[in-house]
Amino acid sequence: MTQKQGAKPFDIDRWKLYYAYKRVNQNRGSSGVDNVTLDKYNSNLKRNLYKLWNRMSSGSYVPKPVKLVQILKSAGGTRPLGIPTVEDRIAQMLVVEMIEPEIEKIFHEDSYGYRPNRSAHDALGRARERCWKYAWVLDMDISKFFDTIDHQLLMKAVRLHVKERWIILYIERWLKVPYQNADKSLIERTCGVPQGSVIGPILANLFLHYCFDRWMQIHHPEIPFERYADDTVCHCRSQREAESLYEELIIRFKSCKLSLNEEKTKIVYCKSSRRKENHSNVTFDFLGHTFRPCKTMHKSSREAFTGFQPRISMKATTKIRATMRSWNLKSKSHTPLDCIAHMVNPILRGWVNYYGKYGGKSFQKLLGFFDLLLARWAKAKYKTFRRKPMYVILKWLGNVADRDAVFYHWQIGLKPAKGTIKL
Repeated sequence: MTQKQGAKPFDIDRWKLYYAYKRVNQNRGSSGVDNVTLDKYNSNLKRNLYKLWNRMSSGSYVPKPVKLVQILKSAGGTRPLGIPTVEDRIAQMLVVEMIEPEIEKIFHEDSYGYRPNRSAHDALGRARERCWKYAWVLDMDISKFFDTIDHQLLMKAVRLHVKERWIILYIERWLKVPYQNADKSLIERTCGVPQGSVIGPILANLFLHYCFDRWMQIHHPEIPFERYADDTVCHCRSQREAESLYEELIIRFKSCKLSLNEEKTKIVYCKSSRRKENHSNVTFDFLGHTFRPCKTMHKSSREAFTGFQPRISMKATTKIRATMRSWNLKSKSHTPLDCIAHMVNPILRGWVNYYGKYGGKSFQKLLGFFDLLLARWAKAKYKTFRRKPMYVILKWLGNVADRDAVFYHWQIGLKPAKGTIKL
């Protein structure tokens, strides 16, 4: 049957594009190289969406360059973040919603990153259980993973699961579109997936599914692992098994045009009371938590023993303390307590929801540090506290928390400690 005159070569559902727009609008985000914000895009929404649908349906849609922003890393250096335009984010969201249901079916059960109904807590919980069962861990770090994904190998994987010609066409265009620097200069791209793009996470997961997950299923089904994007830990029964896997993975990743960061990849001994071997590495970081030997209380006997548990990492702790200090509460002595709470509660809630589950007493002490900053605020605000020791002010804060729990951590029972801690 011949195509009707005036018909579009690609049949794209307008309503699906609209629902993709709604998700992008809900996620918010900044403007791309065209400086068009979501608010500006929304001001003429019907016309903008029609133009996008018309170009995508006709095959004339070409994405704009990706705005390149360098994000400072806590360990030093920068990480490139690519920000597509609002229009390109909508187009990418449309494709994600169309390919995700089919691709999700093939993903490994222990792949957790950027997947529906899976979370970092799921990965942390599974890693915690397996560290009790397996004494050795291979803590993997892929060097510049998102920036070095091979386009040809990635598109080979895409074509296995995507049959719509227009989706394949636009994925190829998104992969090849250049970065644009702040000075408007362009950087051509021959490999990699921009971090910050809507399509990036599912493409990265698909690439590592065949590069790592599927390979492990075939060659080492006896070795369990947890993978959150490119952050991966493998659980081994012996040091020798971990060393052998490490050597094999160097070869495997090289064949996929990736490389392991040998400075950050390490073999770790999950030391506990019942494990007596000695090893130089007894900690590893995973998803903002440090897995390490620490004092644990037996649930039934209440006896103390050394367990291998996740706790909030020092890197995360340092970053959170720096954020708390940046609020400069002491200088806000004229600001009411409820106004301060309104300002910081969304951030406190995010920290508590993420680190509260496995952060342990280390995280509770971090919230105590915030209470001490509040005590300094009170000391600057009230003359009666000027010569009072900190424990007196903390006791007052505890009474305030009992009467009116305005801060999120107070609302869930983590109220000010009535003692002194050095700042």
